[in-house]
Amino acid sequence: MSIVSSLRVHALPAAWRFALIGALASLPITAILNWLPNSEASIGGGIMIFGAFIAGAIATIRSSDPNAAGLRTGFIASIIALTIFVVTVGTTATWPLPRVVFFVFASGMIVCVASLFGLGFGRVGGWVANTVVSR
Repeated sequence: MSIVSSLRVHALPAAWRFALIGALASLPITAILNWLPNSEASIGGGIMIFGAFIAGAIATIRSSDPNAAGLRTGFIASIIALTIFVVTVGTTATWPLPRVVFFVFASGMIVCVASLFGLGFGRVGGWVANTVVSR
């Protein structure tokens, strides 16, 4: 005798799944770019550009919104970039009140701008995937 639970397993929404897949898929691309001469590729930047592009392409192929996937990928990139900054530089610098206020303001701007860049690259990835699939 088996009892089937009526509880649903709540998975991540599709846009977040595609964003995480794009973010993870962009890490090897960013590492390869960082090996090139005079390259200063950062993890956050790679996720924001390549991850959002990949997420937008996957979202389009799966009949989902590439803008939403790209926006969320940009958000993930900004959180990762800010976390890396706080861990590397934030632990060694002194933090008087004006610097804290500036950091909070700048962090908000970084989250907004990275999300918008992610939205743009997600849209481009969706457009490229739509163009390639329709041929």
